[in-house]
Amino acid sequence: MSDAADADEPTGDDARTERERIRERKRRELEARLDEGDTLDGAAGTDAGNDGGAGTPSEPVHVNGTEEFQRTVDDHDVVLVDCYADWCGPCQMMEPAIEALAAETDAAVAKVDVDANQAVAQQLGARSIPTLVLYAGGEAVDRFVGAQDRATLESAIDEHAA
Repeated sequence: MSDAADADEPTGDDARTERERIRERKRRELEARLDEGDTLDGAAGTDAGNDGGAGTPSEPVHVNGTEEFQRTVDDHDVVLVDCYADWCGPCQMMEPAIEALAAETDAAVAKVDVDANQAVAQQLGARSIPTLVLYAGGEAVDRFVGAQDRATLESAIDEHAA
């Protein structure tokens, strides 16, 4: 790869800023869709984006602390927990897939920054990142270490979704 190609890739704060712009754009698009009466799955009359117990969040939930982690696992039937770090290249590569899974599946997606939440990472046994743990019915049912493709994660979620 040439130096010219490397110069086009965002790094550090540039990548973080780009992710924030993408998140903001997606949030605005989602709000516009919901304001028009659409739902996340496109079917009228259901509210998949409402976290009232029956629905799941349409965006990843950033978990801070063991109590918040436990509450997230308890509140949802299926939860995909993404243990990540901002500086982790494979974690950054997986972020679009993780966001899509949150928006398009029946699972809640919980993101755990291992640097900021070492106790939660230790509780989950996340020794490498990314580590993804799938919970169903409050119990860990699957674990993935390293970057995974979206189809693998979606298949595991579908297997355990009601």
